[in-house]
Amino acid sequence: METEDIIKMLNEDFVHELEATMIYSYNSFIIEDCEASRLSEAISVDEMRHMWWLADLIVKRGGKPTMEHTELDFGNDDLKGQMMRQIEIETEGIERYNHQVEVIDDPEVVGVLKHIIDEEKRHRKEFKMIMEKLD
Repeated sequence: METEDIIKMLNEDFVHELEATMIYSYNSFIIEDCEASRLSEAISVDEMRHMWWLADLIVKRGGKPTMEHTELDFGNDDLKGQMMRQIEIETEGIERYNHQVEVIDDPEVVGVLKHIIDEEKRHRKEFKMIMEKLD
């Protein structure tokens, strides 16, 4: 795989992590349930750390991280909608990273992506635990 293609994928990942950071941070501000709010806040910090790792990989390969993002979907103003959206974000990330691990032949990138996958799986599990308490 060409370096430019890897940079493009990593920039897509970077933008998704940026969006997740903003969504989880905002939701943590407006969620009244303390446990869900603190969890969203803590995971937003993890997503920001993922941005740092991805930016490092991008820059090392001669690229620049992009900050352009889509319109954000926060998952409504109710806790259940917010948690459902956050679970969806984590699931999409896991699927995207799993695909990239299969097609990227750069060992450093693959190692970082595998680590992020593990964290995203934990995030999804924690958001699902909040959802179970709501049902």
